[in-house]
Amino acid sequence: MDIHSEKILILDFGSQYTQLIARRIREAKVYCEIHPFNSGLASVRAFDPKGIILSGGPSSVYDKGAPMIGKEIFDLGVPVLGICYGMQLTAKLLGGKVERSSKREYGGADLVIENAGDLFTGLGLGSTKVWMSHGDRVEALPPGFKTIARSANSDICAMRDAARKIYGVQFHPEVVHTPKGDRILKNFLFQVCALKPAWTMKSFIETSIAEIRAKAGDDRVVCGISGGVDSAVAALLVHKAIGANLTCIFVDNGVLRKGEADKVEATLKKSFHMNIRRVNASARFLKKLKGVEDPERKRKIIGGEFVRVFEAEARKIKNVKFLAQGTLYPDVIESVSFKGPSATIKSHHNVGGLLKKMKLKLVEPLRELFKDEVRSLGREMGMPDEIIDRQPFPGPGLAIRIIGEVTKKRCDILREADAIVLEEIKSAGLYKKMWQSFAVLLPIRTVGVMGDERTYENTVALRAVESVDGMTADWVKLPYEVMESISRRVINEVRGVNRVVYDISSKPPSTIEWE
Repeated sequence: MDIHSEKILILDFGSQYTQLIARRIREAKVYCEIHPFNSGLASVRAFDPKGIILSGGPSSVYDKGAPMIGKEIFDLGVPVLGICYGMQLTAKLLGGKVERSSKREYGGADLVIENAGDLFTGLGLGSTKVWMSHGDRVEALPPGFKTIARSANSDICAMRDAARKIYGVQFHPEVVHTPKGDRILKNFLFQVCALKPAWTMKSFIETSIAEIRAKAGDDRVVCGISGGVDSAVAALLVHKAIGANLTCIFVDNGVLRKGEADKVEATLKKSFHMNIRRVNASARFLKKLKGVEDPERKRKIIGGEFVRVFEAEARKIKNVKFLAQGTLYPDVIESVSFKGPSATIKSHHNVGGLLKKMKLKLVEPLRELFKDEVRSLGREMGMPDEIIDRQPFPGPGLAIRIIGEVTKKRCDILREADAIVLEEIKSAGLYKKMWQSFAVLLPIRTVGVMGDERTYENTVALRAVESVDGMTADWVKLPYEVMESISRRVINEVRGVNRVVYDISSKPPSTIEWE
């Protein structure tokens, strides 16, 4: 079965939960894509979905400039589910009435199900918990619709036109605060749309290998690997498709973690026999960074030098026609967001110029996947947990975890401190339970006492956060004994450090990284 034939289209009206809808559908093993609400009817037809979901959004349907679609979308003969704003828009377009609610609903609420068929199959009649986030409500149903659920604040909390398979729910089934929301979405997929769960990583691998082979042919492909999950999984997938025609280039920029370059090279070479060229450009990068303290300048210098080093190495390979990189689906979504286009090429290194200068075409085998799917894909291909479960690491590396000037000495200090942080976090069994954990070297020297001598040395900050996607994050309440062990080891084992502090800031207002 074609894994893309059984698919759902999500039209995005700006909800903070839109990506979450997609993730829930993918988890049900159904392929879906998010398109901006104003994609147009021709685009919807071309996509040929088996079902359409209209997301929520911050607007009111009667606001000036509120996002709208043509009501012709309901005449395509395809099941439609409107969520929150999507439901209100459905009601308005099809002749119902939407008004501002006398009481806004934000948070948990009791949904009373009055019809336990199709959308609510298996939930039974009566009350169930749901999550609300709206200030408007449907006051009058469009012709042909019936109420299938209500709440204390709304007599029409879910509606349906059974004949046309058009549904609306005022709550958010995609969030974890709606305990049975997963079942509701699956009912839409499998009961209403009659889809089959064909979206698996095994089927994705088979399809992707065939597509990469058809695209690349006998031409050579280069791929920059950083040691991160995305680039490693993308490289392995391309390697499985074209074997020796892929050359991976690993640029050691001097701001990597302790032993990182050796570890990545050994893992990919030994386990998968991949062709990897390692370029030691540490001295070159550190020379360019000399005297630079501004974080944005650091990023630009590292990105620019990477492109130059990568290009020089890639030009040594004959018949290179393609550049592979680990662009993920959230980056693709961002590039076509209805809020305005952003960079269409995801990378911490600006490869746009490289593509033009070398006349390369892009291969982006992961551009349909979310991060959790990338990890599943890597496991399916036999990639070791050491790479698959690796916490995110910034492209500019330790350079943006060194506040102030980046020098070899300061890199060495931070490398040692960071290695201890990771060792202790892993030893405590906490590594996989958090989004990121790392050390930051501060431009602050403080007085200390070691033995009978007075010291005046560096301060290291410890950062540990929990997050789902990195967009928001909260600091981890680390056990005191773990913090104590990290502090004791860093101060005792890392020459040049006499103080460790813990960052207890959340994002927002702070960021995860310090620079």
